[in-house]
Amino acid sequence: MIVIKTDEEVKFIRQACMVASDTLRSVRSLVKPGISTNELDAYIENEILAKGAKPAFKGYRGYRHASCLSVNEEIVHGIPSKKVLKEGDIIGVDVGAIVNGYYGDVAETMPVGKIAKSAEKLLKATKECLYIAIKKAKRGARLGDISSAIEQYARSKGYNVVRDLFGHGVGKALHEDPLVPNFGKPGSGPKLEKGMTFAIEPMLNIGTGDIVTLDDGWTVITRDRQLSAHFEHTVLITEGDADILTKGVI
Repeated sequence: MIVIKTDEEVKFIRQACMVASDTLRSVRSLVKPGISTNELDAYIENEILAKGAKPAFKGYRGYRHASCLSVNEEIVHGIPSKKVLKEGDIIGVDVGAIVNGYYGDVAETMPVGKIAKSAEKLLKATKECLYIAIKKAKRGARLGDISSAIEQYARSKGYNVVRDLFGHGVGKALHEDPLVPNFGKPGSGPKLEKGMTFAIEPMLNIGTGDIVTLDDGWTVITRDRQLSAHFEHTVLITEGDADILTKGVI
């Protein structure tokens, strides 16, 4: 069931989203060769707590960290570790926060120093996919309009979308209805209504769209070990254009 949020609920979701997006913005300056993903995660957790919120991911289904940090072929859910970033890497930084029991969720794939042109193009196309999809997120449209827009644009740029991972509703839980696929048919799926809040998160791969989950039970990688990028905004359906609740960061 898709939950329509009240104005009061939207207020708290917006606050959680701003904590998450402010934290994501601040971590950019730390993403450099020589830093470990453990160090980044510790910084993210401290930032969220300092803003009076709680890390949304920590404790979720036993997850022990404040963020998901996914490097190169890691699509999502990369676990912070002693892994040290090196020049030319890309890293997906996924941050969630809780304010008064309501969630916010945002992600960006960042370059580590100077990256290859092929990686630059992947990041650019994935970000563009996100904003093209958000333009489709209007009252009266269908969820499939969003999903189709992502898939069509990705294919036009020569990339494959990940079909086994989805965007999702956001509210009193980190993952609510509806699922938001990165593929679909225009005019299909639930009709979008004012007060819906959900995360749109394109995941584009340079190679195949096939995925593998590692033995840690969390980290999802590309089957062919080629690069993947991930961008995410939490949005609110309004009377007009979607309100990007995590705006100002990506």
